Parts: sequence; C-alpha cells; structure tokens
Amino acid sequence: MRGRPVLIVEAEPVLQRHVKALLEEWGYEPVAVGSVEEALAALATTKFEFSLVDMEVNGTDTLDLLQRLKHQGGTPGPIIMLFSSPDSKRIADAAALGADDFLHKPFKPEELENAIKAACSAPRGVWPTPADDLAPRLEHEVSLWRSPRMKEIWRVIEQAAKVDITVLLCGETGTGKDLAARAVHHLSSRRRRPFVKVNCAAVPRELLESELFGHERGAFTGAHQLKIGKFESANHGAIFLDEIGDLHPALQAKLLHVLQDGEFSRVGGKSTIKVDVRIIAATNQQLEKAVAAGHFREDLYYRLNVIQIVIPPLRERPEEIPFLANYFTERYARLFNRQGFTIPPKIMERLAQHTYPGNVRELENVIKRMIVLNDPLVTATALPRIRSDDDGNGAERAVVQSISLKDIAREAAMAAEREAMARVLAETRWNRMKAAKLLKISYRALLYKIKQVGLEPERLSIGTKV
Repeated sequence: MRGRPVLIVEAEPVLQRHVKALLEEWGYEPVAVGSVEEALAALATTKFEFSLVDMEVNGTDTLDLLQRLKHQGGTPGPIIMLFSSPDSKRIADAAALGADDFLHKPFKPEELENAIKAACSAPRGVWPTPADDLAPRLEHEVSLWRSPRMKEIWRVIEQAAKVDITVLLCGETGTGKDLAARAVHHLSSRRRRPFVKVNCAAVPRELLESELFGHERGAFTGAHQLKIGKFESANHGAIFLDEIGDLHPALQAKLLHVLQDGEFSRVGGKSTIKVDVRIIAATNQQLEKAVAAGHFREDLYYRLNVIQIVIPPLRERPEEIPFLANYFTERYARLFNRQGFTIPPKIMERLAQHTYPGNVRELENVIKRMIVLNDPLVTATALPRIRSDDDGNGAERAVVQSISLKDIAREAAMAAEREAMARVLAETRWNRMKAAKLLKISYRALLYKIKQVGLEPERLSIGTKV
C-alpha cells in the first residue's frame, strides 16, 4: 500500500536523506527536492499531506516559494519551515505567507514528529485568502442587510475601513460581528494581507498568551519548538480579537503595549518583535460596566473604542429574516444534497415571528436542522416542532410537539458525521476501506453509518472533485 505523499524541500543531501528515511519509516511517501523550481513542479502534480521546507535552499529564499504558491496555487498541505538560525523578521514574513509551524535545525525525530502532529491537527486559519475569492460570498451576505439600521452600519463600515484605526464591534452573540469584521478588512487597504481570527473566550487562559504572541523553544514544559503567534501571523494584515471582554487582565496589559507601540515579546523570549497589525475587536459584553467593575482596563478600552459599531439583534430587524432564511436554505440544501428543498409560506411566517435569542446564528441552525432532517415543517431547535394534522374535515392545523435537548444533540451530531463522511468519501472516490482509516473507525462501522445517514455515491456532491 502506498503511503501518504509528503514534500521535502531541502538542499542539504545528508539532512534530506535523514528526513526522508524517517518519514518512510513512519509510513509516508516523501518526495524530496532541492530547489524552489523542483518544489513548484512537484506541487503542480501532487497533493501533499504536509510539506517540510528549508528557509533557504541553495541560496534561494524559500519565502519566494510561499509567495508563488499563494498566487499560483498548489496543494502543499500544512507547511513546516526548517531554519538554522532564528530571524524574527523572516519568520514573521513566512508566517504571514502561510507557514504553519517552524522547526529549529538540528532536531530530534520526536521533535519532527511533534511538529507534524501539531501542524496537521491545527485548523488552517492563517493562509491568506485572496480578496477576490472572499468577495462574492462576503458581498452576498452583506447584501442581506436590508433594514435601515444595518444599511447605516454598512455606511459606517465603509468609512471606518478606509482609515487604519481600531474598530470595536459590539452586540449580542450571533448578530454578525464576525461578518462585519471581515467586511472592514475586505474594504481596507490591507485586504490582500492576512486576516487572522482569535476567539479569546475559546482558548484556555494559560494558553492564550502563547496563542497570541507565540513562544520560544523551551519556554515552558511541552514547548518543544518555536511557535509563531497570531500577531506575527497577521503582520501587515488584521487580527480579529473576538470576545475581547474575556481577556485576562495580564494579557490586557500586553495587548495595550502592542496597541501603543506595535511591539511584544514571545513567551520565554528576550528580543522584541515589531509588527504592523490592524486590530478589530468584538464583544457581547458591556465593556463600560466591566471597566467600572475593575474587570477591564480603562486605558485599553479607550484604545480599542476608537470606532464603535453596535450590531443590533435580529429581533430588531425582522424584515431580514426571510432573506436570511432563503440564503441559508440555498446554501445548506446544496451542501447536504437536498436540492429542491424549500420553506413553505406558513413555516416562513412562523420563522418571521420568532424573537431569536440566538440571533442570526440561531436562524442558521434552524434552517440547517430542517434540511438535515429533510423536513420543511421543523421550525427550530429552540422552537416548538410544527407538523400538519388533519382535523377530520380536511383542514390542516398546526400541532405543537416538544423536542428534547437530547434529540437536538443527536441530530446535530448526525449532521456533523454526515458532512465529515461525505467529504472523506468524495476525496477517496468512495473507497470505503480507505475512508474508514481516515475517519479512524472500523470498516463495518462506516458501512452502518453510511446507511444510517443516507449517503449514496450517485447523490454525493459537496464541491469535491471525484
């Protein structure tokens, strides 16, 4: 059985042979090249699991390889850069161009193994998305802002984007602050540079400093390699700090220093790193009250609150609900192979009457659940379930039927499993044995789940070429 292809871009013969032998021992099928041109040729014909790239090959700076990959395309997988002497500027530039991790030479086999595991398991959120690729979907979603208040917010976003200043987005969870942040970046002069998002509430406090600012090798137990933080990854672009109100006081002080001087140090580092990053922050909290209570630094609040944009809840812009519902229906019907799925007028009327404590995100989940279950009469996870009943005289009436949280969780899990299986099966051309290995379940379990969620080869169409 052939192993998974991986790319090695390393001109030093001894190291190239050593790394190639290690990867073959671990079950990979390495393709080793010694120049940027050879690497580009290999990338034109092969999709790689990951790539190991020396920072300098035969005197050629491999930042050029990353730059050309960004513009010419290619499928390198996660990219781990190898370097002999740390150079903060070049490392930051490599991170901004899409490098996922960095490994100091010489390294031990277990250090290489750890770097591969970390790079392959991490979400690919830093590779810059070309603005032209982002534009159609972003502009379509923004076009659904039909209420007068949201049209006014769009005008503010257009003006704020032109000036390189900090923007603070406020509003309840699920109102669309993420979309507004991306719109600010998309309309700015930095639009072709990275847009990096960090959810300050989702990362444990003890790990968030390393996530934001990176760490040096040996900075703490488990810090086997240099880690580039999100600020370095976002250099010359923008960083979106979601849920900024949950930032620990110690990190608030460090963030304030970055805002004031554009400088910071990695965890365990002695040198100062300078970055040029636009900060866009968001919160569902009332930061003024947090400042008054002593939970949020007043000086940081005023640094962040240069332009404040308050996104209203969905219940205050109900005229947008039908447009959003139709958009989500079209999107998820295509994703879940439910072409032709429509929302009956009675159900649309019911959707328009709901107050949506979870805002746009709740409406999106409602539509997603309706499509997954292939039942246009299911109205929401948080709403009653409506079905049609005949009253005996031929007339239909709505019957409210409760649904338990356990049912909701089971249906959501099944939807996620179906999506994951569909993608892997499409990628493996419906090779069930290979798909089972990739999904880390038994062959028999995969066959059962394929039947359980209703996947069929001829109906599988998720945008993956088969």
